[in-house]
Amino acid sequence: MADPVAKKPMFSQEETNYELKIPYLKRLFKFLLPYKKWLVLTLVFMFVATVADLVSPYLLKQAVDHYIPKKDFKGILIIGALLVLMLFINKECSKNKIRLANRTGQMVLFDIRKALFDHVQGLSFSFFDKNSTGRIIVRIVNDVNTLNNLFTNGIVNVITDMSSLVLAAIIMFSINPRLAMVTFAVVPIFLVVLFTTRNAIKRNWRAVRRKIANLNAYIHENISGIRVIQAYVRQKVNRAIFKDVIDDVFLSWMRAVRINGIFSPAVEVCSMIGTLIIYFYGVKLLKINGVTVGTLIAFVSYLDRFWRPVVTLSNFYNQLLVASASSERIFEVLSVQPEIKEDKNPVEISTFRNSIEFKNVWFAYKDEEYVLKDVSFEIKKGMMVALVGATGSGKTTIVNLLSRFYDPQKGSILIDGIDLKKISFKSLRKLIGIVQQEPFLFSGSILDNILYGKPDAKFEEVIEVCKFLGAHDFISQFEDGYFTQVNERGTRLSTGQKQLICLSRLLLQNPQILILDEATASLDTHSELMVQNALNRIMKDRTSIVIAHRLSTIKDADLIIVMDKGRIAEMGTHESLIRKKGIYYELCASQIRFVKAG
Repeated sequence: MADPVAKKPMFSQEETNYELKIPYLKRLFKFLLPYKKWLVLTLVFMFVATVADLVSPYLLKQAVDHYIPKKDFKGILIIGALLVLMLFINKECSKNKIRLANRTGQMVLFDIRKALFDHVQGLSFSFFDKNSTGRIIVRIVNDVNTLNNLFTNGIVNVITDMSSLVLAAIIMFSINPRLAMVTFAVVPIFLVVLFTTRNAIKRNWRAVRRKIANLNAYIHENISGIRVIQAYVRQKVNRAIFKDVIDDVFLSWMRAVRINGIFSPAVEVCSMIGTLIIYFYGVKLLKINGVTVGTLIAFVSYLDRFWRPVVTLSNFYNQLLVASASSERIFEVLSVQPEIKEDKNPVEISTFRNSIEFKNVWFAYKDEEYVLKDVSFEIKKGMMVALVGATGSGKTTIVNLLSRFYDPQKGSILIDGIDLKKISFKSLRKLIGIVQQEPFLFSGSILDNILYGKPDAKFEEVIEVCKFLGAHDFISQFEDGYFTQVNERGTRLSTGQKQLICLSRLLLQNPQILILDEATASLDTHSELMVQNALNRIMKDRTSIVIAHRLSTIKDADLIIVMDKGRIAEMGTHESLIRKKGIYYELCASQIRFVKAG
């Protein structure tokens, strides 16, 4: 039997083929446009700093060639003062360049992340059906973070380095073209090294990113499933698997570092060869063409300023590759359009007056795989309607369509004779309140959660609602009462308590139509009774649609709709359906047998 410790986790791999995709980079750089003034100011500081840096070797040349041989102390002092001034200008301008570049870059990242978050908030449920939470988070956090170096330093640095490289070359050719030509003879050698190592570096860092993605995924999975892990005593096995995962990260990182380490020494070697050429050939020119010692010193300084940016420029290409891949994934999300769109001139409704009507509704989550087939029924104001049937029969789909989380492919849904597609989102969602099977609380206080749907409600209103539903007593027992922090998902509360807080949040909004999606299914007997009493109070004088798992709770429903394989199989009251002895009768009988067997 295979050793379970030896098994490594399986992760879905995303596309890791990093290629330079110019159209995505162009779209990405459009986020810079609102900050072009800041970018121009940054480039001004950059240019002044570069010029100040490049003037220094020329001043040194003048001092060596003219003032030192003549023992002109005044001239030497002036050159010294100018060198100090150039150093001061360079440092101040560089400091301002870095500050402005980081400010501009962070503002761009802020805009990209905000655009992503705002866009995701408006997408339809179908998008979240197809994309995992982790994948969406990676887009908003990780993919935007990978752009950090590009926008905060990369773009400005590459312009700085290009300017320094070009200006240094121009100055060297202007001082002595022959010496410059001989010095740059080493450039072809460097280009061979660059193209030889670039692909290997790119390939190895791509492997590192993939291994780190696996590491993040495994950590996320283990934290999310910690209860299951401890229940099955899997800690030892998981620790061994985790060790393998981080070993993979370590080994791939070290391989990438070794390959990357070849490049910088290669640049140093090329620079050193260039320096030797300057001294060797320059000494000959001293005797022939009158090349000065100051010229040789200046050439060595300018050569350093020529090769120094080369490493940064080669790394910039890798930054562009990563940014290209990240921007592709970012714009992939931004290009998704919500399937459920509000009408251009939406109808505002403030009151539910007459009826809800489904007319020949067909719906499929996937093309042609219909989960609702020609569904038609009417719910009058004030009615309690129950939806029953086997799992997958279409009950939850009906309430999702009524809430307009999805739109039907065929047929229509009307409220007071108005097509749902014409009603504004805000008024529709204010009209309908949903109680889900799994209560969801946000991190923050109990009060924050209750006020979620109506932030401007008074504290007295909150207490009144909580007392009405029976939640006030247990909330008051906490040390901080309504200001008790519940943490993410309300981990400090029982499921029943969380459901009562969610019901308080719902009642505070005061919806006229209630949807109860198996609201007590995950509760114990005591909590179910407590929550059911609260539900009975909320449902009074409201139109209610109930998805029930315990048929005993819907005997008094005005209408029971029995779903079977996406169609309405039966409709009627409890008594009329029992007399039919059809699907509903069998469901009731099987539950009675189950209870007796228990």
